[in-house]
Amino acid sequence: MTQLNPKHTVEFEECSDNNNRPSKISKIEEEMNQHHHHRKIQRYLVAVEYIGTRFFGFQKQLTDRTVAGVLEDAFCKFVGQPVSVVCSSRTDAGVHALSNVCHVDIERISKRKPGEVLQPHEPAVVRRAVNHFLQKENGDLAVIDVRCVPSDFHARYKAQERTYFYRLLSGPETLSTFEKDRAWHIPEELNLPAMQEACKVLVGHHDFSSFRASGCQAKSPIRSLDELSVVEVTRSPYFPSVMDRENPINVTDDLHCFHSNSETVIPLGSSARIDEVSASKEDVGFGKRRYHRCLVVTARARAFLYHQVRLLVGVLKDVGTGNITVTDVERILNAKTVTATSPMAPACGLYLGEVKYDLPS
Repeated sequence: MTQLNPKHTVEFEECSDNNNRPSKISKIEEEMNQHHHHRKIQRYLVAVEYIGTRFFGFQKQLTDRTVAGVLEDAFCKFVGQPVSVVCSSRTDAGVHALSNVCHVDIERISKRKPGEVLQPHEPAVVRRAVNHFLQKENGDLAVIDVRCVPSDFHARYKAQERTYFYRLLSGPETLSTFEKDRAWHIPEELNLPAMQEACKVLVGHHDFSSFRASGCQAKSPIRSLDELSVVEVTRSPYFPSVMDRENPINVTDDLHCFHSNSETVIPLGSSARIDEVSASKEDVGFGKRRYHRCLVVTARARAFLYHQVRLLVGVLKDVGTGNITVTDVERILNAKTVTATSPMAPACGLYLGEVKYDLPS
C-alpha cells in the first residue's frame, strides 16, 4: 500500500462531531450575515468534480497544490478579488470527487466603475466563468453545478448525507494505464459473497473506534453507517453512474472488444464476469485488453470518522482475499481499537460521490 507523506496528508472524512451544527453561533458570524445582506454579497453553493492525483487534498495549504487553492485562484480571476472557499467534505491527498460541495461569498464590483456594487451574477455565469479559468490549469478540476443560497447556508453543517465509492480491480493482469491512480489493484481473486456478508456486520449504528485513524478529532467514535455494500460492475475501466448501479448493463462489442454482432446483458451485481463472457469467444483480437474484474464499495452516512471508509475497505479486501473471515470482522469491530483492523486501503480508489442537502427553494 502506498504511504502518503504526512506533510502532504490532509483530513479526508469529517473529523469533527458534526451531526449537528454547534448551537452557539458567534456574534461575529451573525454580524457578517447582516453585513453580507446589506452589501449585496451573494453566497453560492458550488459542486465540483476532480481527479485527486495531483492534489494534496482539498484544504488550502501554503506551498502545496490543493483543490481549494486552485478553486480560489479561479474565482479570484473571475471576480477580481480574493474569495474563501468552505467545503462540505475535506478529501485526502489522492482522493477523487464525482461531486464535492462548497460555498463561496461573492460581491460583484464593477470593473468599469471601481467601488460600484452590482447585482449578483447568475449561477450559470459563475459556472462558465470559473470553468474557463480552471481549464487553463491542468484540467483536473471542474465546476459541475452552482446555486444561490441564503447567507447562513453552510456547505458543511447543512449536509444531510455523504456517499463515497471505492473501486477495486481484481485480477493478475497488469493494470491499464488509464486506471493508474484511479483504483486499487488486487492481483488475487476477490470473494464477493464473503465481502457482502462482512458488509452486513459493519452497517448500522456502532462504535467505530476500530475504523478511526489516529488524529481523528471527532468527540465520539459512534456513527450510523446507513449503507455499506459491494457490487460487481462490468463497465471497467469506466466508473459506473447511478443508472449503471440500478439497472442492467449492456456489454457491447466495442466496450469489451468482443467479435460478435450480439449484445450480452449482465445484471449489475451478478457473479458473471467479463473474463467468463470473453472465454466463450474464440478470439478477443490481438492487442485487445482483457479488463479486470471491477468491484465498487458504497458507503453512505451523515458523517464519517477520519479515514473510516478506507479502513472499512481494507477489511473488506482482506475478507475477499481470504486473509480474514466474517467472524474476524465482528472481532475487529468489537475490539474498538484501530490496531486490530486491517491495513488501510490506498487513497487512489476512493471517490466522494455525493453530498445531499435539503436545499431551499
